[in-house]
Amino acid sequence: MISLTVATFQLPPAALVHQRVPKKLLLEHGAPTAADKRLLQDGVEEVQWLAALKPSTIGVPAYRDDVREYLEIAVISVELRADAKAARLTELIHRAIPYPLILLTAQAGATTLSFAHKRWSQVENRAVVLDGAVVAAVLAVAEPTPQDLAFEASLALGAQSAADLHALYRGWVDRAEARAAAALTGTFALASTPEAAHARREALQEHARLQREIRDLRAQAGREKQIRARVEINLRIRVAAQLLSKLAERL
Repeated sequence: MISLTVATFQLPPAALVHQRVPKKLLLEHGAPTAADKRLLQDGVEEVQWLAALKPSTIGVPAYRDDVREYLEIAVISVELRADAKAARLTELIHRAIPYPLILLTAQAGATTLSFAHKRWSQVENRAVVLDGAVVAAVLAVAEPTPQDLAFEASLALGAQSAADLHALYRGWVDRAEARAAAALTGTFALASTPEAAHARREALQEHARLQREIRDLRAQAGREKQIRARVEINLRIRVAAQLLSKLAERL
């Protein structure tokens, strides 16, 4: 599935690389703790650098300001083992590579396409850090859904802004967020304005926060011995679930 997904970007031959990336590079640059090193060592099967999108290969200008510098967008594929912690490994890989990534992660027959903006660190001089959360779109394990097909059809390089590499990357991020919203609404639709894209982004973040809260509350209720306390927790779950339903209207 990864090769088919890469093909949907319709990249020019000059941008293609197809080189294996040694796992030790991720271990050196993407594992801040011993536990993260173990996750990378045990969870990653193979890493491939598929393409380098830069002015000389795709004809889109670089981008620089006081916050970030986008000289290149790297397209990377990663094969994960079946029992690997995909969400944490995805974040570590985005952190390990200083360029903005189009990251294609394959695990147990499913493909996840993820993006994360980068910026200069405010603490460490010239260091590059994530600017916001990783945005991921999980494609179907077996047959693609209509939402998958619409999302993939929107990814072609020629359909994106060519103003500069930041605008190009932002367009792909917006499409991944539209796919994440489609998983909740059943309809893939691009935001009509930057303001609408921003509102959708905030709604998705709030949706994820409420899902985590409900999950934690349910675990807490399962451990709670006192009936009164369990009732109070269930009421909080009900309120959070109602807020989830209202959020769907903003997506």
